[in-house]
Amino acid sequence: MATVKLTNVKKVYGKDVVAVQDFNLEIKDKEFVVFVGPSGCGKSTTLRMIAGLEDITGGTIEIDGVVVNDLQPRDRDIAMVFQNYALYPHLTVFENMAFSLRLKKVPQDIVYKKVTEAAEILGITEYLTRKPRNLSGGQRQRVAIGRAMVRDSKVFLMDEPLSNLDAKLRNQMRAEIILLRKKIDTTFVYVTHDQTEAMTLGDRIVVMKDGFIQQVGTPEEVFDSPANLFVAEFIGAPKMNILESKLVSENGQYYVDLFGKKLLVDGKKGEYFKTKAVKAQDIRLGVRPEHVKLSDMTDKSAFECTIEVNEMMGSELYLHTVTPNGDKFVVRVQTINISDELRHSLNYGKKIYVTFEGKAMHFFDKAEGKNLINA
Repeated sequence: MATVKLTNVKKVYGKDVVAVQDFNLEIKDKEFVVFVGPSGCGKSTTLRMIAGLEDITGGTIEIDGVVVNDLQPRDRDIAMVFQNYALYPHLTVFENMAFSLRLKKVPQDIVYKKVTEAAEILGITEYLTRKPRNLSGGQRQRVAIGRAMVRDSKVFLMDEPLSNLDAKLRNQMRAEIILLRKKIDTTFVYVTHDQTEAMTLGDRIVVMKDGFIQQVGTPEEVFDSPANLFVAEFIGAPKMNILESKLVSENGQYYVDLFGKKLLVDGKKGEYFKTKAVKAQDIRLGVRPEHVKLSDMTDKSAFECTIEVNEMMGSELYLHTVTPNGDKFVVRVQTINISDELRHSLNYGKKIYVTFEGKAMHFFDKAEGKNLINA
């Protein structure tokens, strides 16, 4: 078993700089959990507390059922991959990977076996005699991962391991980490500010802001049912559109009053409001750009927007528009779904009509930003 449990964990620097506050999480054996959030949210600090590289101010951390608050990093049976690789420049790839095993005085034949097996899995066998300066960024990161792999640790910690790589290499390494996880099958805790990495890698995602957990869930749960406005806007690219609106109830049905139009809230969300007898109120309405459809003025549910910027993304267009009341509103359009004539006309100043289905709507409390469906 290799569970990790954090109970009421807190980290304060100095007298009043709170980096992590009331952090509670249980990570299951062989689970891949991703901490994600903007810079300064406390995700790396939390990872370093698990590793023993940061002292905790309060609470307890358990690894495999043992409280490790006072244990040195070397005694926690963890392996860590850093953002900057942290390789010894004077040692070969082989010796970098073998370093921790040498410290433990592991027999040479076992060292050779572990290093060569890890190198084969990572595709770096041909680089074992090279020094780090003769490797690319992606190759160095593989070496850093290999060095952690040979330790056979209970928990594998990764602190933004792909942030120093270019976009193409990040995509490639992300796929390799998914494959690696299947091969070494241990408990992973991964830190990133990149929500794409979080969504593609994690069994569960921990979204953080200002030292607090905002939501814990599977990628699907966090994307489909964000707990609050922060999560809604942080997860997803482009970010979710947020519009000032009103939730109203008439004749047993719920509607959104938006720009003078009443949009029916149907399906599970409509039933939820009926069951809970949710009161009519001012809300913030969320709609993801990919759930918006181009329409025309004959559609009674459609409203008019004016294009400000057209971002050509290859197979997609990101249309940055302004709504009738001046709100920014992004529409994500698949180019294969529209004619060439329409695509070439979607330029600055053009007025378009857009619409979306009731199931695409998210409803947030205006005062605190909480999702009314999850509240």
